[in-house]
Amino acid sequence: MTPEQEAAIKSHVQAIAKILYEDTPIEQLQTLEGIQTAVRTHLLEQVGPKLTLFLSKAVQAQVKGVNGD
Repeated sequence: MTPEQEAAIKSHVQAIAKILYEDTPIEQLQTLEGIQTAVRTHLLEQVGPKLTLFLSKAVQAQVKGVNGD
């Protein structure tokens, strides 16, 4: 990964974290357990599915390109 890509990831992750922070009840952010639960929930419900869908579509496009479809 290039330094530019790493910087882009850092920037995007911070933007995502801000959005998810604003969507998390403040009471949940008072303990380490609450923070871990919030992060896990957001990853499972918001981030993971979208990332999986993107990667799946990227692979499908790549396979189509290789197969000439």
